[in-house]
Amino acid sequence: MDTTTSPTGEPAHVPVLLERVLALLGPALGERPDRAAVAVDATLGLGGHAEALLAAHPHLTLVGLDRDQDALARSRDRLAPYASRVHLVHAVYDRMPEVLDELGLPAVDGVLFDLGVSSMQLDVAGRGFAYAQDAPLDMRMDQSTGITAAEVVNGYAVPDLARVLREFGEERFALRIAQAIERERRAAPLHSTAQLAEIVRSAIPAATRRHGGHPAKRTFQALRIEVNGELDAVRNAIPAALDALAVGGRIVVLAYQSLEDRIVKRAIARLAVDSTPPDLPVPLPGAGPELRVLANGSGPSADEVGTNPRAASVRLRAAERIKAGA
Repeated sequence: MDTTTSPTGEPAHVPVLLERVLALLGPALGERPDRAAVAVDATLGLGGHAEALLAAHPHLTLVGLDRDQDALARSRDRLAPYASRVHLVHAVYDRMPEVLDELGLPAVDGVLFDLGVSSMQLDVAGRGFAYAQDAPLDMRMDQSTGITAAEVVNGYAVPDLARVLREFGEERFALRIAQAIERERRAAPLHSTAQLAEIVRSAIPAATRRHGGHPAKRTFQALRIEVNGELDAVRNAIPAALDALAVGGRIVVLAYQSLEDRIVKRAIARLAVDSTPPDLPVPLPGAGPELRVLANGSGPSADEVGTNPRAASVRLRAAERIKAGA
C-alpha cells in the first residue's frame, strides 16, 4: 500500500509492515545445501514485499500470484532484475497448490499473504473500489472475469443484498440500505460509485453518520468481498498454504478486516495445538502441534501508521511449521 508519490508522479509503493515481514520470513529463506529456498507471495500486488525478499535472499526462488493482470504487469517490470529467480502467475491465491504442482515445487519455505484490496486498485479511480472517487461500479480484482458490483447492486433481491451487506460488511443498517437501493434502481439502474455512496449515506441515520468514518465504507467492503469471492478464497488458501510449508517453513498473513483475520486465526490455531483427545491422560505419539505461532494478530506501531496510514487496521499473524503434516 502507498501514501506518497514518486518523482514521476506515480504512486510510490510502501509495503505494509515490510521490516516485520522480512524478519519473520527471513530465518526460513536462507541458503541451504540441498536446494534453493522457495517463497510464495500469494498477493503480489505492486511487488514491494517480493522485491525486498529477493534482494535480501540472493538464492531465493519466488513465486508471485495475483488475479489482477495490471498488477502482474507492473510487478514484472519491477522485478525484472530478478527475472531468473521469479515465476509470476495470473491466479487467485486459492490456486496455489495447482500452481506449485505445475512448477514442480512439492514444498515451499515461506508464504506471504497481504489480503484485501491493493493500493493500486484503490488509487485507480476507474476500478470502482473507492467511495471517495466517482467511477463505474466494477470492483473486480480480475477485470477479465466475474460479476461486477453493478450487477450485484442492480440484480440481487433485497434479502440477498441485505445479507451480503450484513455478513460481509458487518453493516447494522443492511436492510435499510438494501431497501433504499431497491427504490433507486426501480427508476434506473445504478452504475456510479458516487451515486451508491450517496444512497448509503442517506439510508443511515444522521446520528450514526457522525461517527466511524465514511458511512459507505462497510457497504463498499461487502460488495468487494462478494464480487471477488474473497472469503471463500481465504478459507481455501490458508490451509493449502500451511500444507505446502516444509518443516521450518514460515507463513505471514496481513489482514485488514475482522472476517478475514478470523479465518486466518482459526486455520493456524487448528494446527498449533496438541490433537490428543482431552479425555486421554497422556499425549498421543505424533499428536503434537504442527505449527509454532510467531505472531498472533499484532497491529502496526505508531511509526508504521505514520509512514503508511493504510496500515492502521492491519493485523499480522505468523507461524512456523515444526512438524510434517499428518
